[in-house]
Amino acid sequence: MPETPAPDERPSPPAAARQTQFLAVISRDEAERRFHQYLTLEPLGSEPLTLPTALRRVLAEDVISTVDVPSFDRSNVDGFAVQAADTVGADEENPRRLTLNNEVLSPGVRPQITVTAGTATTIATGGMLPRGADAALMVEHSDIAADGCTLEVHRNISAGENVTFAGTDVARGETIQRAGQLLTSRELGVLAAIGCQTVQVYRRPRVAILSTGDEIVAPGQPLPAGSVYDSNAAILGAAVEELGGEPIQLGVIPDDESQLEAAVCEALQHDIVLLSGGTSKGAGDLSYRIVSRLGEPGIVAHGVALKPGKPVCMAVCDGTPIVILPGFPTSAIFTFHEFVAPVIRAYAGRPIEQRNTVQASLPMRVNSQRGRTEYLLVSLFAAESQPGGSSPHFRGDAGEHARTCEAEKATVPGESLIAYPMGKGSGSVTTFSLADGFITIDQQTEMLREGSGVDVTLIDDAIKPADLHVVTSHCVGFDHLLSLVQRQGFTVKVMTVGSTGALAAAKRGECDIAGIHLLDAVSGEYNSPFVDESDAVELHAGYSRMQCLVFREGDERFVARSIDEALKVALSDDECRMVNRNPGSGTRILTDRLLEKTCETASGVPAGYGVQVRSHNAVCASVKDCRADWGVAIETVAASYGLATIPLQEERFDFVIPTARRERPAVRAFIELLNDSDVRIQLVAMGFPC
Repeated sequence: MPETPAPDERPSPPAAARQTQFLAVISRDEAERRFHQYLTLEPLGSEPLTLPTALRRVLAEDVISTVDVPSFDRSNVDGFAVQAADTVGADEENPRRLTLNNEVLSPGVRPQITVTAGTATTIATGGMLPRGADAALMVEHSDIAADGCTLEVHRNISAGENVTFAGTDVARGETIQRAGQLLTSRELGVLAAIGCQTVQVYRRPRVAILSTGDEIVAPGQPLPAGSVYDSNAAILGAAVEELGGEPIQLGVIPDDESQLEAAVCEALQHDIVLLSGGTSKGAGDLSYRIVSRLGEPGIVAHGVALKPGKPVCMAVCDGTPIVILPGFPTSAIFTFHEFVAPVIRAYAGRPIEQRNTVQASLPMRVNSQRGRTEYLLVSLFAAESQPGGSSPHFRGDAGEHARTCEAEKATVPGESLIAYPMGKGSGSVTTFSLADGFITIDQQTEMLREGSGVDVTLIDDAIKPADLHVVTSHCVGFDHLLSLVQRQGFTVKVMTVGSTGALAAAKRGECDIAGIHLLDAVSGEYNSPFVDESDAVELHAGYSRMQCLVFREGDERFVARSIDEALKVALSDDECRMVNRNPGSGTRILTDRLLEKTCETASGVPAGYGVQVRSHNAVCASVKDCRADWGVAIETVAASYGLATIPLQEERFDFVIPTARRERPAVRAFIELLNDSDVRIQLVAMGFPC
């Protein structure tokens, strides 16, 4: 990591905020048109490779067989080479008798004796059929007479029976593989069968990948405050390889103009150049300025009406495409697949990608910004079909029937799909990896209503439904239980939305299990007041957790105080900032209840009340890093961050299961684990009394 610039070397705040370049936002299609205008979208050339090294490569020319496969008439059974006419009328009671020739034909043995009428030759599976024979009799349909020289035939067979004739599989002169074919193990097996030792394949495009920014740190290195690990290089490199390219990792380049320019010039020796970061407006971003002066025509698009991915920058420098991707992971991978992936596929000789689409419904309202096409990542959950509902099906122009069948196999009969928005933002490193697909929201659409039918473009080729669908408020104890379920061979999919959203999902039949910790402000009880038999769900007892006020060790405003004293101190000190939880979470309900008891007036909310995060970890991280001074989180998470605590209240973390889903194998496995004494001992050891 480069040293932090001295104060006099840093740009002043006004200079850093000033926009020094023009970002003209254009449509996605116009950006692609401009980019492709200066590119020749075809393979970059070919090279010969031996079969063992040709896996996942693309054939550059047709392969024509120079041999027949098989190259001889071959027996498919262990038995005897015969003339079929000699078996006419044979059965168990009236066997036909043939004289055995003094020859045994094993695979690889060339026959020396002709099979004439009334004779037979012993032959093994794969053996070469001798001259005169036109069929193979299975050994099970014959006996050897006592003299050892006579074959008794008990079954009538026809000419050609149990024989594969020369050229049946592959004929000499036949085209068996065509240019553009992706070579998998199956194709390589066929090539080997015709004697191919080498094949001509398209050269893989070499894609240089640079990560830019003083805050970017390579994995494995210490992480200074304010820095992030470089995840983009890993995911982009893997995506390049999946598409048929060769990733060339050039490392992390700091925000230094001379170093970055030298690195980009080195990268231009390759077929495609990718930079991660440095696309936005502002004096601190150098990439676009460097790229703009490296060759003709230079930058062709900077700013596309997409969300995520608006600031993507595309350039062509003397024939070499350069794409500056946004630094946020989700934005980077989306724009990569939109604009870079098609170029890599073309250069590698692969066909245009055909994306599959399924129909689903939204469980909540989704707002969108007018004027930008938005890609909303979603996780697909199976839900009980409503009366009159239909199963999901694929849509598309090619292979629709086949994909419809795949969809029907991939979903549980009688169920439809729910598309849960991921909602973690373009800065999330996990959003794309956990998503099943995305919804494309038109730039003229401002809102999709709850229950709206949507088309979900799948990230993978087909739906891969999990065995256990979970919507929950996050808890590491629940994480442990789900890991145990997965170790039994079940696949698990988890959507963290908070207790209120999880309970609603269970009541709507949109998940198998909902994890909740909801406090009823009237009764003071957890969870049970919110579950009724009429909801067609069951409440299963989980475990306890201790909710605490968390603060940094040594903060005298909280040390050795009761919870009431601590809250009064926090409310009386404008410099004492809290970090709050999101509405709908069980922790937020508890926090608001405590504040209502402590605050004498409605205006007495503590400083920082409006800062709302979605997990216990986010609360503790904020307090640990001094962005806030206190918050409410569970004791086990606070301990992992080295924070001090004041106990507030023991709460229950329980599980709601739709009655209709209780007998599913993965659900039964979860319930058994929940009631297992050894598992409960494990939970207690983690800090979750049962």
